[in-house]
Amino acid sequence: MGFKRWLVVIFVGELLLASAGALVLRQLYREAAPEGPGSSPILWLLTLQFLPLGLRPVVLVAAGAAVFLFGLRRLMDALMEPLGGSRGAPLVEMLVRDRTLARGARIVAIGGGTGLSTLLRGLKAHTSNLTAIVTVADDGGSSGKLRTELGMPPMGDIRNCIAALADTEATMTRLLQYRFPEDGEASGGLGGHAVGNVLIAALSEIEGDFEEGVRKMNGVLAVRGRVVPAAPVPLTLHAELDDGATLIGQSRIARARGIRRVWVTPLDARASGDALEAIAAADLVVVGPGSLFTSLLPCLLVGEIATALRASTAPCVYVANVATQLGETEGFALIDHLDALQRHVGDGVFDVVLANGNLGARAPSDWPARPVAPELPESWRRRVRFVTADVVDADNAHHHDPEKLALALLALPALGLMRRARPDALRSA
Repeated sequence: MGFKRWLVVIFVGELLLASAGALVLRQLYREAAPEGPGSSPILWLLTLQFLPLGLRPVVLVAAGAAVFLFGLRRLMDALMEPLGGSRGAPLVEMLVRDRTLARGARIVAIGGGTGLSTLLRGLKAHTSNLTAIVTVADDGGSSGKLRTELGMPPMGDIRNCIAALADTEATMTRLLQYRFPEDGEASGGLGGHAVGNVLIAALSEIEGDFEEGVRKMNGVLAVRGRVVPAAPVPLTLHAELDDGATLIGQSRIARARGIRRVWVTPLDARASGDALEAIAAADLVVVGPGSLFTSLLPCLLVGEIATALRASTAPCVYVANVATQLGETEGFALIDHLDALQRHVGDGVFDVVLANGNLGARAPSDWPARPVAPELPESWRRRVRFVTADVVDADNAHHHDPEKLALALLALPALGLMRRARPDALRSA
């Protein structure tokens, strides 16, 4: 890493300084009165002539060693703090880790909710070139309140992803997820709001722009990668049900059954510039895991994002959920998820479908959701490359395991599944 050559330069510089110091001390000894302080008390003290001759070098060595070790320790702490390391981690190991991660694949992850956070938590151990494109259609909780009061896009999912990408994830999660109590006069207008949401809102107000506020939040917390909104304006999710009824609002749609189609308004909403740049430069794009109608589609329905995915030379992988969700995907099979995606965004977007191949994970006997079986008809197998792997949390059958999922995605090149499929072939299938 180029350390040794500079260590030699530093050593030569220290040797020259030490030689200069020896010459100064030699001159001071000549000028100091050997019999006592006399007329030069300062020189008499600096040259340690009040100590026996044999004890002077011992005192100097002890004092020098103490000062050197103290300075070295504080230097290591100062170097490791911005790297996100602990005092017990070797500095060289941390530098090598960060340098390796900086050379990792450029991966774009699209979605929202806990699924996207889980994916990022696994991928950040393998690359720091991560971009999370996050839905801005939430209308509940603290995000919904700030959206109504300030007219800003909701930032709850953005906050969760920033916490997941932080090096000190446990500490940062506790900070960003802390909610001021809703009852009690001490909270005032902050009651019910998450600290992370307030920080993003404050930075957006300071910068005068929501996208720039999110950029600053990434920089302030020094996350491994970056988080960007799917659109710079708040989106409103609409749904039409099988019975013809319509619903407005992500929080209501998430609990609904029999969803026929969804759309977002404003219909002409533009995608975030950072999101489009990340897709164009990506080596791999991952959509999911996450809630089909309320996390994934609100991102993909921003027209420019779907267009950018079709134009990208990077392969696009759809990560299927390991289990159905009560309400929006209750009773869905894998093909139902894919059919819904195709109805809304058309062909030519996905090249690979990654599904969970381990159905033996633990689940409560009264668990109402059901595993999504890795079954895909031949008609779909001709259109996408279908891969199964054990990506489920062994102790939580309705969640992915972050490390398993990351390893399964990074193994795709070894399986020869990284070449972009041609949209013409997909449309004719």
